[in-house]
Formats: sequence, C-alpha cells, structure tokens
Amino acid sequence: MPHALKRPNLYAPRPQPMSSMNVTPFIDVLLVLLIMLILAIPMPVNVTPVDLPQDGTPKLPVLETNALTIDANDRTLWNGTPVSTAELRDLIAAASELPVEPVLRFEPDALASYDKSARTIALIREEGAGSFIFAGNEKYRDFP
Repeated sequence: MPHALKRPNLYAPRPQPMSSMNVTPFIDVLLVLLIMLILAIPMPVNVTPVDLPQDGTPKLPVLETNALTIDANDRTLWNGTPVSTAELRDLIAAASELPVEPVLRFEPDALASYDKSARTIALIREEGAGSFIFAGNEKYRDFP
C-alpha cells in the first residue's frame, strides 16, 4: 500500500502567535540617536574669563546708612553704584557682621519690576540684615 496520508490530530495544541514585541531594534535606534545628539552638541569655543574676588571683602564701601535702589531698568544700585547679585550678597553680609549694623534703605523705582524687588528683599533677609527700612513709599501714596 502506498504511503498513507496522515490526518492531523484535531486535539493536539496549536502553536500560538508571539504576543511580545522585539524591542532590541528600538533600543538600538535610540542609542544611535543619543550618540548623534552628544556629538552634535558644540564644544565651548568662546570662553569669557571672569575675574572673581579672592577674598570675601566687598570692594564698595559700607557706610552708616546704605542706599539700596532698583532703577526702572531693574539694575540694582548700592549707594548709586551698580552691583551684581553676588556683590550685593557680599555687601549685605559684610554690613550685617559689623559691630554696629548700618541702616539699609531699600528704595525701588516705581517702574522697577515686582519680581526683582521681591528677590532683593529675600536676599536681604537671607543675609541677615537686621536694620532694614523701606524708603520713599510716600511718593506712591496717591495713585493717579
């Protein structure tokens, strides 16, 4: 008898399709993109040297009464001289360490931003200035 045809077993378990996704190619593509991004970031070419003070003493004088103002362009002025935030922090710290703490008069301009004024007040509080007054508020008593 010639080769008999086999009938498939109807009760045998059928192979199931794979339900998990192969993420290896996805991870490979992400790694290549990450390397391309790292290589595309430019190296710093133009470096501006900054002379930092070596000691903690401020270069501006601390008087018995110091005027701290913020002008309409949001520049901070210490007794009429423009200062940076770091310099202001050093000046307030130096003033608060004196035996007789000088008075710090804070007078922002009417057009100065509220955010700059609030940050400056927070900086004054952080540095521990105890003798602090608001000056010039009488100018803003009457609103037009």
